[in-house]
Amino acid sequence: MLTSRLEAVPANPLTAVVDAAGAVILGKTEELRLALACLLARGHLLIEDVPGVGKTTLAHLLARLLGLHYARVQFTSDMLPADVIGVSIYDRAGESFRFHPGPVFSQVLLADEINRATPKAQSALLEAMEERQVTAEGETRALPEPFFVIATQNPAYQVGTFPLPESQLDRFLMRIALGYPAAEQEKALLAGTDRRQLLAQLRPVLGAAELIAAQHRADQVHVAAPVIDYCHALLAYTRGSGRFRHGLSPRAGLALVRAGKAWALMEGRDYLLPEDVRHVLPAVVSHRLVGGDDNHPGGHAEVADHLLAAVPVPR
Repeated sequence: MLTSRLEAVPANPLTAVVDAAGAVILGKTEELRLALACLLARGHLLIEDVPGVGKTTLAHLLARLLGLHYARVQFTSDMLPADVIGVSIYDRAGESFRFHPGPVFSQVLLADEINRATPKAQSALLEAMEERQVTAEGETRALPEPFFVIATQNPAYQVGTFPLPESQLDRFLMRIALGYPAAEQEKALLAGTDRRQLLAQLRPVLGAAELIAAQHRADQVHVAAPVIDYCHALLAYTRGSGRFRHGLSPRAGLALVRAGKAWALMEGRDYLLPEDVRHVLPAVVSHRLVGGDDNHPGGHAEVADHLLAAVPVPR
């Protein structure tokens, strides 16, 4: 029997965040838990779905419940990197250029419809997402803590989209889809209060300091050697099976472990189980793996399901 190594709180406040979010976005508890786990793991979240299912609401909702500074950027085909990072403007009074920070200098940044912007504009987020800093006009500036990007993406078949390159996709710890609500939840949504009014009435459940403390606790979740072996076996299978165009990178492996540790913390445990890894794996790997050819799995769900079925869980 493993004993607890974490001394405070972990489960109840996190559960309260999910419960409060579930009162606004109905019937999507699993997706809300994954989004919160992504934030606890210090990752970034990509939500791919059709317009109108609550992607933007989810981003604003998390920022509101966690007491974080929120900014939204609507990505369009004519946008420039400076629209995200910021720009220096000449100050006549001081006879010098003064940097005006862009929306990236926020704790929660919603990059709305990110694949409607050109690759040049998309690349403005690469350094910010990986290193928590931006370099503009020769000067490097740190971003606030915590820093969390939620990007929404329309399906690739829709008009006016630019596919995200692999290097950009890899910066996202998880990708999820909200999907349409079930019938009963959708009826409740249609009959209920407008979601924007509900958002305006919400009060933070956690503060930024408490969130950062929870992130540190997620870092401390214990990972036993057999679980590390299982994670490595998953990585090795993607590289050696021939079923994928390219295997998962070491960074993807680290992402899988971090996401699993965050999920374990949300379950009220201070140790990682293979079941935690399996729970987060579809969200972590589906945007990083592509089937090798027409005879092998190619859809997002099929890729994750095949990987989970092919690699045995340690006993």
